Amino acid sequence: MPDEIAISTRELVKRFKNRSSSITAVDGITLEVKCGETFGLIGPDGAGKSTTTRVILGLLKRDSGESRVLGYDSMTDMFPIRERTGYIAQQFALPADLTVMENLRFFADLHGIPAKEQKRNIDELLEFAGLTEFTTRLAGHLSGGMKKKLALACSLVHQPQVVLLDEPTLGVDPVSRREFWNLLGNLRAEKNMTIFVCTPYMDEAERCNRVGLIYKGRLIANDTPAAIKKMVPGHLLEFKPSKFVPARDLVTGMPGVQEVQTYGALLHLFVDDIERRQPQIEKALRAHGIEWSGMRVIEPRMEEAFISLITQQEAAEKK
Repeated sequence: MPDEIAISTRELVKRFKNRSSSITAVDGITLEVKCGETFGLIGPDGAGKSTTTRVILGLLKRDSGESRVLGYDSMTDMFPIRERTGYIAQQFALPADLTVMENLRFFADLHGIPAKEQKRNIDELLEFAGLTEFTTRLAGHLSGGMKKKLALACSLVHQPQVVLLDEPTLGVDPVSRREFWNLLGNLRAEKNMTIFVCTPYMDEAERCNRVGLIYKGRLIANDTPAAIKKMVPGHLLEFKPSKFVPARDLVTGMPGVQEVQTYGALLHLFVDDIERRQPQIEKALRAHGIEWSGMRVIEPRMEEAFISLITQQEAAEKK
């Protein structure tokens, strides 16, 4: 059923301890991923994405809380979870001295798939991943994008119900990233597969049904991409000033300017009222001899929303 839960956590906590200190990598995360949806766990390096994924799969022991896959407990039901899930680790390493076909057969053998079923599954996956013409090529000789496709195919060889991907497009070119996400979209559309993906790329959040924004081990937002972008305050005004630092310092703290973000050579201002504040900002820039170009109202993207939500959280913690 589409409303069944594929992955769930409740107040999940994971700490790493040494002799002198303890680091909380996952700090009370609660989330649910419905069967058949693509869920993105989005956040910067060190936010806790990989640790959360590994605990969900039972590869790391949790310190407290709950974590389940298809109703199975991550700590006690690891075998049935591994039968039903596919996983690409952040540093997933294919045997470089095996060919594409040998890699697929190797992973099929690991899952105990009978020979007749192997042939059917592998032929289908080669076609799906666009690797049919490269079956005899060594994995070590594949491009970065093709390695990612082969890794995905290997994770699907046993026909899992859920696939978990830890930063699967890290280090590949933009074209290969797009092709990989097209494959994920086809998986969901054709197989109704549940996809749980961790990524630091904010633009990839737009491809997910729902998104969890994670920062310093905490889930700071969990909703659809459209709903998360609506969480930011006010309206977003973008322009390119002729004198970047003086312009940034000038607008910061002006009446009605709720937040200032930088985006390359552009300034992004969240203001409470466009019609009122834009003329005031333009007047102030003129008075200080600062020219500008391209001043316009834009819709916040996931990146602006994420930065804004982090800023709000850090401000609340300081109070």
